[in-house]
Amino acid sequence: MKRFVLEFLRRGAIASGIGPIVLAVLYMIMHQVAGVDMLSVNQVCIGIISLTLLAFIAGGLNALYQIERLPLLVAILIHGSALYVGYLATYLVNDWLDLGVIPIVAFSVIFVVGYIAIWVIIYSIIRRNTARINEMLKQRNA
Repeated sequence: MKRFVLEFLRRGAIASGIGPIVLAVLYMIMHQVAGVDMLSVNQVCIGIISLTLLAFIAGGLNALYQIERLPLLVAILIHGSALYVGYLATYLVNDWLDLGVIPIVAFSVIFVVGYIAIWVIIYSIIRRNTARINEMLKQRNA
């Protein structure tokens, strides 16, 4: 457990530096697309803190996959659930998402579809690489 916590903290610390950069890009997009020209000091501070915390959590959660006793499906469900709650909270705190059934359902559908799509891509890449390594091993042993 100590090893997991240390790895979580290490990965989270590395990723947390990316949060403010993502926020800056989001603010630039909001300026270009939505015409947002002014942000209050409070909006900027909440944005920086929430995105730094989200990046820390998202980065740290990848340590789940280092736990060998944890089945992959369980790790994926914990990871996805924690990311969902983190992203939803961040969107609500920053007023990027209205608090209501329809916006939250739309956000949820987009999140789940995106999360599954990313895992399908990861699975495909791993499967292709594994097949390539197995083929190389067969040729080497033959």
